[in-house]
Amino acid sequence: MAEAAAGSRPPPDVDSDECLRAYGHLFSPDILAGQVAFITGGGSGIGFRIAEIFMRHGCRTVIASRNLQRVVEASKKLVAATGQQCLPLSIDVRQPQTIAAAVDEALREFQQIDILINGAAGNFLCPASALSFNAFKTVIDIDTIGTFNTSKVLFEKYFRDHGGVIVNITATLSYRGQALQVHAGTAKAAIGGKSAEEASHFDMIPLQRAGNKTEIAHSTLYLASPLSSYVTGTTLVVDGGSWLTSANNFPALLDFWAAGANKNH
Repeated sequence: MAEAAAGSRPPPDVDSDECLRAYGHLFSPDILAGQVAFITGGGSGIGFRIAEIFMRHGCRTVIASRNLQRVVEASKKLVAATGQQCLPLSIDVRQPQTIAAAVDEALREFQQIDILINGAAGNFLCPASALSFNAFKTVIDIDTIGTFNTSKVLFEKYFRDHGGVIVNITATLSYRGQALQVHAGTAKAAIGGKSAEEASHFDMIPLQRAGNKTEIAHSTLYLASPLSSYVTGTTLVVDGGSWLTSANNFPALLDFWAAGANKNH
């Protein structure tokens, strides 16, 4: 395969929930200076990296999750790596009262919230036949209803009077703004990591590789920044072109599900 063009090479990333060892700015380092972002699911995975990239561009953040210990530990890492403020809060996006309490605390701390990133997710990588009734309800409650709950609370408490940007990572519901659709093949960790790479499951993706969390964070940064000032109500698909060319590889999905099921027993 010919060497990939510089524009399609992945930026540095780390698999674990740790900050990047080094970072070279592609956007202006102060593109989010003076702003505050409220990030659900910000304590781990893609949400953690979004928080880090935002903070590296001058943004203060609120990272919210059901697991308070996780976001507290994540906050310490993010502050140490970026020098920006990060407020860890405990919420359950299925319970509007916990969202309201967290938004109130965030506003007491920062007096403003400019960006909402709906990143909280409850996902099960398995065929529908293996999905329980309760598991399906969990996905809907967190990814869809939770996205609505958080957006509505923040709209009523701040955005209605002051404006703001909403970017949804796990759902396409939005008051103003954008939805970022992350294909199942985007992050290695989501569909089997090195085993998927060794089995050539990425060969059908036009960019011939999986994406990484930093790439998702950069796409989110664009949508949340003034660079997308005339972009609204749209979906940005970040999957290396997979949705244009790749068939639904159901046998591979079954393999990943079986591997995970065996690992948990």
